[in-house]
Amino acid sequence: MDANDVAQYLRSNPQFFDQNPQLLESIYVPHPHGGRAIPLTERQILSLREKQRALEARLAELLRFGEDNDAIAEKVHRLSLALLGAKDFAAAAHALSFHLREDFAVPHVALRVWGRALPEGLPEGAPVDAALRDKVETLGAPLCGAAAGSIFLGLFGEAQEQLRSIAVVPLGQTRAIGVLALASEDAQRFYAEMGTLYLRRIGELAAGALVART
Repeated sequence: MDANDVAQYLRSNPQFFDQNPQLLESIYVPHPHGGRAIPLTERQILSLREKQRALEARLAELLRFGEDNDAIAEKVHRLSLALLGAKDFAAAAHALSFHLREDFAVPHVALRVWGRALPEGLPEGAPVDAALRDKVETLGAPLCGAAAGSIFLGLFGEAQEQLRSIAVVPLGQTRAIGVLALASEDAQRFYAEMGTLYLRRIGELAAGALVART
């Protein structure tokens, strides 16, 4: 009989230790964090405590995530109200940029809109390279990652040399009417694996508000 046979026997006979309670006190196993031997029952207690600590840590993590999501949702709500209150395109574009910088603490925001009749002289209506437009059309969803090599860096002018991470949000449902680009000097601010649910929602809000005012 080998170890697998013993394990299989105990699994098949869960009443074994009920019928032989003295074994629980006489069997000694190595301590999980030291070389000394301890009774099997003590080892079980330690195992349960470790599982409890792991569950408590996971619960604390989930609570932090919930609090973070609540805070972001509140910021999106404030942005929504500001966009609803904007009287024209310029006011909507200003509200979007202001809230992203001040409320979401995004240091660099660039917005471009094309194919719409915009007031002359607005930076949001500056010409956009055809290759950049085509790239936006193919995204379908927000894109986050390293800034190096991104064709969207040119949207940030002289600041582009200091940027390390970037998020690109296409504007429009069936066809892109513009792009919202966010960037940071922090390489971890926008990373490839981050969730983009709120970025998508911000993009939808922005597109709706801007289209309605052109």
